[in-house]
Amino acid sequence: MPKKKAPAEGAKKVNNPNVMGLRSEVLEQPITQTLELNYMPYAMSVIVSRAIPEIDGFKPSHRKLLYTMYDMGLLNKPRTKSANVVGATMKLNPHGDAAIYDTMVRLSRGYGALLHPFVDSKGNFGKVYSRDMAWAASRYTEVRLDPICAELFRDIDQDTVDFVDNYDGKLKEPSLLPTTFPNVLVSANQGIAVGMASNVCGFNLGEVCDTTIAYLKNPDCDIMATLKAPDLPTGGELIYDPAALGEIYRTGRGSFKVRAKWRYVKEENLIEVYEIPYSTTSEAIMDKVAELVKAGKIKEIADMRDETDLTGLKLAIDLKRGTDPDKLMAKLFRMTPLMDSQSCNFNILIAGMPRVMGVREILEEWTAWRAESVRRRVYFNMKKKQDKLHLLKGLQRILLDIDRAIQIIRETEEDAEVVPNLMIGFGIDQVQAEYVADIRLRNINKEYILKRTQEVDALEAEIADLEATVNDPKRIRKIIMDELTQVKKKYAVPRRTEILYDYQAEEDQGEEDETPDYPVNLFLSQEGYFKKITPQSLRMASDQKYKEGDGPWLNWEGTNRDELLVFTDKQQCYKTRMSDFDDSKASVLGDYLPTKLAMDPEERVVWACIPGDYSWQLLFVFANGKVARVELAAYQTQTRRKKLTGAYSDKAPLAAAFLVREDFELAVYSSDGRCMVFHTALLAPKTTRTTQGVNVMTLKPKRVVEKALPLGETAIVNAARYRARSLPVAGALLKEEDRGEKQMSLLEE
Repeated sequence: MPKKKAPAEGAKKVNNPNVMGLRSEVLEQPITQTLELNYMPYAMSVIVSRAIPEIDGFKPSHRKLLYTMYDMGLLNKPRTKSANVVGATMKLNPHGDAAIYDTMVRLSRGYGALLHPFVDSKGNFGKVYSRDMAWAASRYTEVRLDPICAELFRDIDQDTVDFVDNYDGKLKEPSLLPTTFPNVLVSANQGIAVGMASNVCGFNLGEVCDTTIAYLKNPDCDIMATLKAPDLPTGGELIYDPAALGEIYRTGRGSFKVRAKWRYVKEENLIEVYEIPYSTTSEAIMDKVAELVKAGKIKEIADMRDETDLTGLKLAIDLKRGTDPDKLMAKLFRMTPLMDSQSCNFNILIAGMPRVMGVREILEEWTAWRAESVRRRVYFNMKKKQDKLHLLKGLQRILLDIDRAIQIIRETEEDAEVVPNLMIGFGIDQVQAEYVADIRLRNINKEYILKRTQEVDALEAEIADLEATVNDPKRIRKIIMDELTQVKKKYAVPRRTEILYDYQAEEDQGEEDETPDYPVNLFLSQEGYFKKITPQSLRMASDQKYKEGDGPWLNWEGTNRDELLVFTDKQQCYKTRMSDFDDSKASVLGDYLPTKLAMDPEERVVWACIPGDYSWQLLFVFANGKVARVELAAYQTQTRRKKLTGAYSDKAPLAAAFLVREDFELAVYSSDGRCMVFHTALLAPKTTRTTQGVNVMTLKPKRVVEKALPLGETAIVNAARYRARSLPVAGALLKEEDRGEKQMSLLEE
């Protein structure tokens, strides 16, 4: 028996090449190669083939589904089971049946996510305004195409768009749908890709058609004159802000506010909410209201329930006796998703490249694309008529001598020679000869041939007109405008979302602060634990509880309506209200501010203050010896922003900070045992938060400012020794009597 050969020393074990992804060794690969081979193909696939809509307003999944339904004849046929459509769509869509059905649900009339649904549905398809309402399985529902889909597929068989292979190369599908109106602006669309996203809000079909016609007539037209504002499927009231809408129209980015519609039923003392913002759900609203009622921030509500039925959405809010419904709704608009912001990000694929565009740019791209589709359609029809004219001209020559044509056919011995003999006999080409040879025997008469040849003049006139249209952009634009006019006349509906032009006055009225106003004592520990204690509770128990290693730091007297500014070591300022904190006791640890304010990881509190009416100044003392005096008004915002970046200069660490109500003398201590005292009136206040300040203390290398205290809070006996007459100064060495440090002795009792 032959011996087995010993493997060569140091030889690597060869893996089975048929087993993919399993390797016993670590392969080193440059990061650039990894990104190029693995990450980029995936990212581009998600961007181009899944998440971002194209100029026709559809993602690939929408387009595959609708084209499958069109190919099944569901534009004019009765409804069929949704499962049948899902199964047929899988020939074009490589994803699973669940994803296809989810796409169908979003496009359906029953779901209500679109102003103009493309799927005429029957059965339970859920509702866009409900988070928890599940739709029925595909075997229980039925669908067909909505009549408006005729505008999506008009002349699709006339070379208006390109057709490409499906994923396995067995079928053809359109790369785009030849929509006769700017569906990209009419149908709301959302998508999250890799490194980017898209969020296109819907507009009213009639307004979009008018705007497109106006743009075709004058590219510099005022878009906002015809395209008033977005129109959302769930209705509501849009808060008209010309500046915000103008920014969206210009850049394709921004947001606008929408609030719910409601009515007060006096007989039952309740409020009925029947339309809500598109960006929220009924469950989210009820959860938030329940949270506020439980926290005691809303005390006017006795009960709230969801009474949604077949007639539509309805949230019923029972009121307590004596409640003003207008004031309550103003409070709910401020504190709940009953008024919400709708973000916009008009990111659209143009020739395979994502672009964020304003409305005018979108109209420019759509009209150019639509003009090319119409030109291709006209050219297609022109070629068809030219081919027909060519055949009829050959038939005209036969008219001159029908008997001769019959004789040529009869005397030809072989079938294959009929066409060549007709070509020679009448001087016609092969296509014309084939047409003549295929004429039935009963049609070889003068009457039939005369009727056919009489069309020649009419065809020539039509061809000339079509040729003129192909070469004339103005005539192309006229066709597009006529189609838009027809679409508006046939499918346009009134706006669902009302525009609230005079909301500002109502907002000011509703902003009346109804937060309970009572005195509170505020405490902040060194570790960042915050407590709000009423004076009554503090009198009963004043001993503060702290974690091991923690201790007292800052304390204030204020009211429950006061604001609190919290500064961190990452040059950020967090704004909060005292009413956001629950009343506590001295015996508890309190709220941990980094968690309560949702600070960044490893972010630490370095100082805090109560700004009052923002009429004072802040004093920042930095470790590099500079001091900045900043107007407190620089931290005041018109909106309720909770976080401000760039709260102070990042050139050096913060050593101390003070709220300056009136000027005082400040003592600054350095790490080399020196001290200087100066009056804060020497510093001019700045309006820029990130100002580096004025150099007040000259420091030696590797020396820093350790602390700063008001002169009255120090142990300095001879202040004149350290007082600065001009800035900057190096400061004087601290004497023993000015240090405030007492030597401990073991003999002391």
